[in-house]
Amino acid sequence: MASSDSFVVGLKRADDVCGIGLRQVSGLRRPFSSSAATQISIRRRSYLTHKRLEVRAGGDKFGKHFEVSTYGESHGGGVGCVISGCPPRIPLSEEDLQFELDRRRPGQSRITTPRKETDTCRILSGIYDGMTTGTSICISVPNTDQRGHDYSEMSLAYRPSHADATYDFKYGLRAIQGGGRSSARETIGRVAAGAIAKKILKMYAGTEILAYVSQVHKVVLPEGVVDHETVTLDQIESNIVRCPDPDYAQKMIEAIDEVRVKGDSVGGIVTCIARNVPRGLGCPVFDKLEADLAKAMLSLPATKGFEIGSGFAGTFLTGSEHNDEFFMDEHGNMRTRTNRSGGVQGGISNGETIYLRIAFKPTSTIAKKQQTVTRDRHETELIARGRHDPCVVPRAVPMVEAMAALVLLDQLMAQTSQCGLFPANAALQQQIVQDPNGSLVTP
Repeated sequence: MASSDSFVVGLKRADDVCGIGLRQVSGLRRPFSSSAATQISIRRRSYLTHKRLEVRAGGDKFGKHFEVSTYGESHGGGVGCVISGCPPRIPLSEEDLQFELDRRRPGQSRITTPRKETDTCRILSGIYDGMTTGTSICISVPNTDQRGHDYSEMSLAYRPSHADATYDFKYGLRAIQGGGRSSARETIGRVAAGAIAKKILKMYAGTEILAYVSQVHKVVLPEGVVDHETVTLDQIESNIVRCPDPDYAQKMIEAIDEVRVKGDSVGGIVTCIARNVPRGLGCPVFDKLEADLAKAMLSLPATKGFEIGSGFAGTFLTGSEHNDEFFMDEHGNMRTRTNRSGGVQGGISNGETIYLRIAFKPTSTIAKKQQTVTRDRHETELIARGRHDPCVVPRAVPMVEAMAALVLLDQLMAQTSQCGLFPANAALQQQIVQDPNGSLVTP
């Protein structure tokens, strides 16, 4: 071989990052040898353009089959959601969504924030001729009453018990106006998506989801006052605090008024029930129905506690007192005599009414002077400005219903895709039949 020849024998990784080469080098001679010398070199080759580092920011999506992504900030151009996986041929209009958004909107009464927003929604995609097409649905709601200047002092000091500090700890910057993504205005997208989920659940299985206020501060609605099998939406919506019992509703309103005039706030509890839920929803081990419900509820702003069924009170009972015994009803259906399980056993729905309790803390932003720390680590005093609910629980009712609907629909779609491929075992399984009364199914 001529001394001017060169060659490379290479080994390289599958990702083309590095290799080993054997190259003959001209003009070099080994001592005591007439053959051309060779040089072995290891060279690292950078082909990083072929490798992509993908970073996925978490927190904006919910659901696996009926997937909802929310977007927008409290004092930006608007808020909304994008829904993927919605079944086709569902009758849907903006009016269907507006009813639920009106229940959530600010400025409803003297016990809510005075911010004036109509929360008028627009469906931008996924609908044709009044029907869902099966493609992504985009819903948008503009912000029309922004007052970003109300939050100028928040750029310097952290509001106690708010997300101001932790957003800085995580991102190193934040959208200070209205709290940005931590604002409850983000829940508009959830409520809009939940309205669709509620409609599908009602059409497909006759499922009905209702929530109501069962506690405001120290005013507690006694157990058993509200019949979960007969309570109606009209009863819940009959007063501004959304408690179906008029006497306790008045006491709750008075409790909110008392702190409102002082520039303070109180918390409370929302109870949620889901009737006519199909059996079999929920998957072992990590996707148990109550686990998904807990995550959904605790993702809502201001939530601090979650219970299902007997909840923490069940810890005071013995097994013989707590167990839900089975029996056969007059229609030949297997039922439970009691429902301390809250409609879920082993992470799977058993056909009984599901009932939850979600605790909401007092609104963090109050009009009283508080001690805090600035972004440059100096102690200071702060009086927060802005428009805020003295108690979040009345407006949280439709938010809780929406999150329950999103979980149940997602689990219903999972159940249908896995266990609905073949005929059900009639001796054990409940056959989930679309639209029992046949009145809403389109041809």
